Amino acid sequence: MSSAANSRLAEKYYVHPQALVESTDIGANTRIWAFAHVLRGARIGPNCNIGDHAFLEGGVVLGENVTVKNGVALWNLVTIEDNVFLGPNCVFTNDRNPRSYIKKPVEHLDPTLIRANATIGANATILCGVTIGTYAFIGAGAVVIRSVPDYALLVGNPSRQIGWMCRCAEKLQGAPSVRLGARLDCLHCKSTFVRTEAGLSEVQIPSARKEQTP
Repeated sequence: MSSAANSRLAEKYYVHPQALVESTDIGANTRIWAFAHVLRGARIGPNCNIGDHAFLEGGVVLGENVTVKNGVALWNLVTIEDNVFLGPNCVFTNDRNPRSYIKKPVEHLDPTLIRANATIGANATILCGVTIGTYAFIGAGAVVIRSVPDYALLVGNPSRQIGWMCRCAEKLQGAPSVRLGARLDCLHCKSTFVRTEAGLSEVQIPSARKEQTP
């Protein structure tokens, strides 16, 4: 790549001198820090922050404003939507039955999708082939072996749902098994949700009604 091209890229996003970045599909204002390695073909949206020693394989897709903390490795067919937080050293995979001597083409690997605004805690492990729902919250060290509903709060190994998490990152008042159609309120930010097949869905309540709600 020419020095002129390097100059143009430097104006678009930041790459630490000790990072190795082979992709040019990187959004404006993204920051890639020391010893990170981004392979050719990886797609990174704007305003992302890629920490030290992170690794992004060529088939990875990151949306806008994604935080990838130190030591996170993302492999082919892992897709991270907007505003996701990936905690330090959380683990992703793309092959349920790996053998070193069996080389699988990409189309035989298992995709993983982390939906917008989800949080993956430090040292959590996400089994390939699952979807983590929007605003879901995976606790530190959890091992996720199946797909996770929207706004669900999971902990443990194997992970289990212990509740629901508001978009303001406070736990909601309500059991994981709350019935479909039931209402849950956030005591912190006063948001209101209803239980759906996909998890929770936020509902808008006029402020006058909210003030009258006991």
